[in-house]
Amino acid sequence: MSTEQQTVEYAVLIVGDEAAYQSATPEKHAEVMGRHMEFARLLAERGHTVTAGAELTASTTARVLRDTGAGHTVTDGPFAEGAEQLGGFYTVRTSDLDDLVEVCKVLAVGGDAIEIRTPGGGGYGKPADE
Repeated sequence: MSTEQQTVEYAVLIVGDEAAYQSATPEKHAEVMGRHMEFARLLAERGHTVTAGAELTASTTARVLRDTGAGHTVTDGPFAEGAEQLGGFYTVRTSDLDDLVEVCKVLAVGGDAIEIRTPGGGGYGKPADE
């Protein structure tokens, strides 16, 4: 990684078919966990820093809060209907987005999608140390 580039914190969002994951065999779960271990190893090896991360519970356990204009409603969840749901996330601090994208390919298998973006209201690509 170049020391001339600014360090930025990125959210790495993992989106996939949660029904397929929930019905997977123990061997498939072990395979998925192995990919996450490989992801963490590669990030550390290549100079990226994981600052947070978690697997999320099933979307059916979510509570969704909406402003109706006349108040708020709370419903049981998911926010969006469909097979693909947000299943987990990492936050990663790095100065090399291109390499982060390469490492994220370890997770983007079997139909899962990985979305990488900067969090916060400071705009896209805001340096993490500002």
